[in-house]
Amino acid sequence: MPPEFPDFRLGSVLATSFTGTLSERHGDAVERIPTPHRLVDWLAVSGLAVDSCTTAQLDLARELRESIHAAATAAAIQDALPASAVHVINERSAQGRAAAILTPEGKRQWRLGSASCVEDALSVIAADAVSIIAGERDGKLALCASPTCRAAFFDTSQSRTRKWCDMNTCGNRQKKARFHANRRRNPVSTE
Repeated sequence: MPPEFPDFRLGSVLATSFTGTLSERHGDAVERIPTPHRLVDWLAVSGLAVDSCTTAQLDLARELRESIHAAATAAAIQDALPASAVHVINERSAQGRAAAILTPEGKRQWRLGSASCVEDALSVIAADAVSIIAGERDGKLALCASPTCRAAFFDTSQSRTRKWCDMNTCGNRQKKARFHANRRRNPVSTE
């Protein structure tokens, strides 16, 4: 039986993984958080578990997602950040109650307010976006080379020359397309 919703595309950077909840933006768009419950699922998988989500909170999340995407895209191409996107990111960052805590393994983890709500989780995502867009983390923002995707991603590879938001999807799709195009141009002789 096929899954009810498309799988999440999770990465190591919270903010850009969140923008990946809408993929193939320049093709047949795939919405990975179509319902409030699906946002709850994504937040839980991302270490930001909340009890529930309303339709209004889902709208806030999507507004933040699109604002992060717009600002990260502008930063990746070294363009001016859209004022409206900056405003939304800043508002979401300031409105939540979350604290960074240190795990016994020496890792940072987020602790949401005692009555955790979507706004608290969104504040963590917005704060993560601020840190990558402001250039505070080791890496660089880039855009996926897939013409149907063009997702913003945070490249932490040693050379900072990564081309794809996800090698297992966009990169693999492009490599297959190139392989089949080469095969059509140069058919293998069976004689």
